Amino acid sequence: MRFTDNAVAQWHAQKELRASPAWKLLQGSPWTVAFLRSVFTATRQRMPLEEFHGDLAEFMKELRDENLSLNEAWQASNYADSWVRSQFLSRPMVDGKFFYEPTASTARVLAFTDTLTGSRTNLNSSRLSTLLNSIEALSRQSDPDPKSRIATLEAEIAERENEITALRNGANPAVLSEDSAVAATRSVLDLAAGLPADFKRMRDGVEVMLHSIRQEIMDSSVTKGVAVGQVLAADLALRGTAEGETFQGFTEFLNDPVQQGRFRQSINEVLERDFTGQLSAEERRNLASLLREMRRQAAEVHAIYGRLSESLHAYVQSAEFKESVLLRKAIHLAEQAVAAASLGSRAGVVEPLLYAPNFETLAGLGIFNPEDHVPPPKLAAPPALSDADIHRTPATAAPDMPRLHAAIERTRETRHGSATLHEVYASLPADLQHINSIRGLVLAARGAANTFVNDIDPDRTETLTFTQIDGTTRTARVPLFTFVKDSSP
Repeated sequence: MRFTDNAVAQWHAQKELRASPAWKLLQGSPWTVAFLRSVFTATRQRMPLEEFHGDLAEFMKELRDENLSLNEAWQASNYADSWVRSQFLSRPMVDGKFFYEPTASTARVLAFTDTLTGSRTNLNSSRLSTLLNSIEALSRQSDPDPKSRIATLEAEIAERENEITALRNGANPAVLSEDSAVAATRSVLDLAAGLPADFKRMRDGVEVMLHSIRQEIMDSSVTKGVAVGQVLAADLALRGTAEGETFQGFTEFLNDPVQQGRFRQSINEVLERDFTGQLSAEERRNLASLLREMRRQAAEVHAIYGRLSESLHAYVQSAEFKESVLLRKAIHLAEQAVAAASLGSRAGVVEPLLYAPNFETLAGLGIFNPEDHVPPPKLAAPPALSDADIHRTPATAAPDMPRLHAAIERTRETRHGSATLHEVYASLPADLQHINSIRGLVLAARGAANTFVNDIDPDRTETLTFTQIDGTTRTARVPLFTFVKDSSP
């Protein structure tokens, strides 16, 4: 590519940037960015509407006390609405309640301003070590020579064995200093800070696909039967972007229980180290909730994919789609009939007078165009879809409180008026032995509705085993709850 071509492409990219919401946010009032940075953090990417309006109203009161010029006719809700219209914020509805959350462009702007105004530097030994490990892993995994890869792995094994031998002989292990450990932890948090923006861009892309397929289904002018293929092609293109690869990689990570266990164990061990006392409370919360936040954002994208799958299923079952299939078959048969028909000799409609002075050919008059008689190309066959193409996200059933209360009463009667939560849970049938039943029993044990008289021993615990929706078995540890018989009249 020539230098001028690259410069022109960068120029067009700059024009698109200046028209984007991110540039408008940077060009806007500084107090807007300051408020959004204080409200939305790595552990809080979403805030209820009422709480957001209340915090914004208090902040505006402080700004007016400092004689900042604000629109006196606007309240907090007016500013919030303007930010939604400017695409600084989105206002989704979750479980029947409205929330505010930053858009993908706003999330990147907030991360960018953090790097400009922060006093920390991202260049440290931990980040350089991470860079070295990544490039070594890339070099090893992309090497097509098996002998070279075997030699590299054997060298790593020898290095690890030497380290194990030194530790067994009493050598003190090389431990990072507290400052280096704190810098390494903050490097991990910096790497994780870019994940919300990637998830939001992936989610917005799927939302656009969902909106497009619904528009094409509703628009009668669009050729029927093409919408499904367009959506599948758009989905393939979306998964090929950087955000799509990020989402696919983290989906594979979140679906691997071994990697999740290693990740969770490593975070717990890091939080138990002494150097974490130098981290702020916000940084410790970000580190502790890192896996949970990734699972929540990935679940949102999966939920939108579920709605897209439902729209495709409804379209395939519609009468319009079936009519489009019949139309395609009829056109295909007509093409075959035209191609197989033999064209005989043609007689002229009017005998031409070749000696006439005003004679013009038919081609000159534009009446006959040979391209009009070329058979059109064959249409592509419609995509074959079945019930296997419809994927729904499984969910654990809600706690069946009447059956849980009945199990408590039944177990308590069989055990002379006293039963522990573990004994009640063990008496449940297999279809009720899941995590939500444990939550329902804990709720009943806490006496939320004053239904049972309970004895709680927080110093002792019980271990319960439950089955997840994917068939794996997990354990839960709860305090010792004892359901006792109510002796009051």
